Amino acid sequence: MSETERITELRELLHRYNNLYYVQNAPVISDIEFDQLMHELIDLEEKHPELYDANSPTQRVGSDISKGFEQAEHRYPMLSLDNTYSEQEVREFFQRISGLLNEPFEICCELKYDGLSISLIYEDGKLVQAVTRGDGVKGDIVTDNVRTIKSVPLVLQKGNYPREFEIRGEVLMPWTSFEKLNAEREQQEEPLFANPRNAASGTLKLQNPQEVSRRQLDSYLYYLLGEQLPFDGHYENMMEAAKWGFKVSDHMKKCTTIEEVLDYISYWDTERKNLPVATDGIVLKVNSLRQQRNLGFKAKSPRWAIAYKFQAERQLTRLNSVSYQVGRTGAVTPVANLDPVQLSGTIVKRATLHNADIIKGLDLHIGDMVYVEKGGEIIPKITAVDMDSRSILMGDPVRFADVCPECGTKLIRYEGEAAYYCPNSISCPPQIKGRIEHFVSRKAMNIDGLGTETIDLFYQAGLIKDIADLYTLKAMDICRLEGLGEKSAVSIVHGIEDSKKVPFERVLFAIGIRFVGETVAKILARAFKSMEALENATMEQLTAVNEIGTKIAQSIVSFFADERSRELVNRLKEFGLQMELTEDQTQGGTELLSGKTIVISGVFNHHSRDEYKALIERHGGKNAGSISAKTSFVLAGDNMGPAKREKAQELGIKLVSETEFLEMINEKITTITSNELLLPF
Repeated sequence: MSETERITELRELLHRYNNLYYVQNAPVISDIEFDQLMHELIDLEEKHPELYDANSPTQRVGSDISKGFEQAEHRYPMLSLDNTYSEQEVREFFQRISGLLNEPFEICCELKYDGLSISLIYEDGKLVQAVTRGDGVKGDIVTDNVRTIKSVPLVLQKGNYPREFEIRGEVLMPWTSFEKLNAEREQQEEPLFANPRNAASGTLKLQNPQEVSRRQLDSYLYYLLGEQLPFDGHYENMMEAAKWGFKVSDHMKKCTTIEEVLDYISYWDTERKNLPVATDGIVLKVNSLRQQRNLGFKAKSPRWAIAYKFQAERQLTRLNSVSYQVGRTGAVTPVANLDPVQLSGTIVKRATLHNADIIKGLDLHIGDMVYVEKGGEIIPKITAVDMDSRSILMGDPVRFADVCPECGTKLIRYEGEAAYYCPNSISCPPQIKGRIEHFVSRKAMNIDGLGTETIDLFYQAGLIKDIADLYTLKAMDICRLEGLGEKSAVSIVHGIEDSKKVPFERVLFAIGIRFVGETVAKILARAFKSMEALENATMEQLTAVNEIGTKIAQSIVSFFADERSRELVNRLKEFGLQMELTEDQTQGGTELLSGKTIVISGVFNHHSRDEYKALIERHGGKNAGSISAKTSFVLAGDNMGPAKREKAQELGIKLVSETEFLEMINEKITTITSNELLLPF
């Protein structure tokens, strides 16, 4: 391959990896692999200036801009830092700064948190705007979501802060929150987040601030910008910002010699594993702002700072076998069984192989010595095979299973999907137990006391074979089982009985129709009002509903075309589960707000914000968390946020008062209680 061809290839690869990392939050290569490809492209482009391309990945900062948010330009560009994995290059950076300044200087060393970069704008001590890094020039406005992060102060404590300033940092998902979120997603058989950085990024781009709040993001702030900052020293400014109420790392340190810098790096290369959040390196900054200005910037990065990236930890171990797990939807996941090896503080015996394509790409053989990585990721994975250790006596190549390891049914692969599935949804044990676990989960029927082990115990004892069997359970049968006494048995039966009051849209979610998640179930319940109407709906009727595409519609039609599914639903109906919206939920419903997207802001007199959201959906409208060109109007109460008011004026979005809104939906202006507005939407 010629160097010209290699340049073209690298540009295509890096564009794809950039999109996967920043936009889809689904990286497929490690940071060090990405950086190596980028450096190779930079070197080749320098050798061939005649091949300059303004759209080359080397000419831009990676972007995390999303279509669902409005954008704002950064007053100060958010440039990337030069990365290095070499202590020698850190020495060269230090020597370069010394030569350029020709005067004493300090280096501020700080942890490089692995999250989503954020810019926070404060005016008169109040948060007015939060913007993601985006492409470095402009980013997404995510103010409403950032307001849910408890470590971000909405109003500053007393102090000598400027009237207007910007502070930058990282939005993070702590390890505990990350593990909890992935456990929930695994239970629902949703794709797992690879690492806390991707989870934080995906969370901050959600349109529902309540869900953002539930996921418990955190933040660390690391850089102050403005015209009248308290000190010339970056370190001193950050210590002052901590007094104003910002969460600033306790681990920042000023160094004056290269030995001190390298000692700091060495210490945190090990100690970082004990932190509650993910870090992937050390940032080194010239401390003096005056000296920073004198050093200036290169095209895409400052001369006065560099990021030292930790090597992703990996170990070499033996692949002994590959086993297969079957999930609730029948998806079959391959798992590598390894010789035990210590990695990032834990003993790793198993690693995910994701799907058949990954196995084929690695060219795995039983007995191979394989590299396993964790790095910033919680889920161990095989990244490569040590081909040098292979011998002529190597084991058999790994072939993806042809039949279900649990029930022996031939596996199928749906068009456009990477996974293989077991189609035997009725009698394949893991699918049966998985559907029961989904049915009793918090967001579905919310039946306490029925965890994975208890469900397996009931299944093995022959007490349950499907979700409807739960409603036949008797306390006297349960308390005979090992580990379950009379008190637990009575509690479980009461929980099952109480679940009969769960509203229809959650029942629809609970029965486990493929592709019908929590949100889709709400949309379908609102559109069809009853299970019977949904059961008889045609493809045309289903796809006519906003946000219901062909894939979801076909899944619903296929589900109800199966006689066994209809029988299951009928049994649930006989047991008294809610199979339609109640009169309270449908009363007064109209299409007065059909096609309108509405943002709520401020404090109201006649209803709470949640009640107004329910009213909007009752009358066919759609709630949104932030103002955009797609916003139909803003329902504006008292003390409406100044940033939202300014944005609405800028875009020409109408502000509708509480009284005007109630008149619009023909609602009498009377105060009602939350109990009188029991809407699930």
